[in-house]
Amino acid sequence: MKRTAAIAFVVLTSVSCAGQEPVASSGATPTPTPSAPAAGTASPTTSPTSEPSPTAPPPFTSKVTKVSRERLPYSWRPGCPVSYQDLRLVTMSFWGFDDKPHTGELVVRKTVTDDIETVFRKLYDWRWPIRQMKLVDVYKGDDFASIEADNTSAFNCRRATGSSNWSNHAYGQAIDINPRENPYVTASGGTAHQNAKRYTKRPMKGKGVVNPGDKVVRAFADVGWEWGGYWAGAKDLQHFSKGGG
Repeated sequence: MKRTAAIAFVVLTSVSCAGQEPVASSGATPTPTPSAPAAGTASPTTSPTSEPSPTAPPPFTSKVTKVSRERLPYSWRPGCPVSYQDLRLVTMSFWGFDDKPHTGELVVRKTVTDDIETVFRKLYDWRWPIRQMKLVDVYKGDDFASIEADNTSAFNCRRATGSSNWSNHAYGQAIDINPRENPYVTASGGTAHQNAKRYTKRPMKGKGVVNPGDKVVRAFADVGWEWGGYWAGAKDLQHFSKGGG
């Protein structure tokens, strides 16, 4: 009888304890692990088939500023047909032979800066390549050295080739583009630059080559510039000038 009463007391005590509120744990509650998405379901923030898009090249930029006498130590001198104060420095984008964007400089007469920006914006947008674009003063005003380096340049106070008259370069109204790929060719078909001999014929295919009637020639023609490749006799394939000459 005493044993039966003891068992009853234990059962009552267990029921009473089960009815009490649980005591909160003093430890941190673990963060629930998110369930993995069902098979075949893409994550809400990523796509299993998407790939990052390539970065687009920067847009064409240009800036026209006054040019100081100090920037023209070789290409300008007293007695030139225009004052250096009538010249402007155009700093602008160009597309390189390495298929990358670059920034170059040209000095031209202030009256033709709009023409230059218009044409070179088109060349950049077409990804038409230019080897380099530096002031001829980098080559101490030596036109031959600039051409040998395949340098695109503009102003240079010098005489026209084979003439005692001022070149249009001396007025800041002429540009030579990729002179290696577009050499000055004599009436007999020769050129003074050994590295340009294979580029004397036209038309021809090639990187940075100008051909009769192509989009480069048309772009300059649209702003009133003529191409030296249309001259009778000797042909200056690199040369574009305002009004010819």
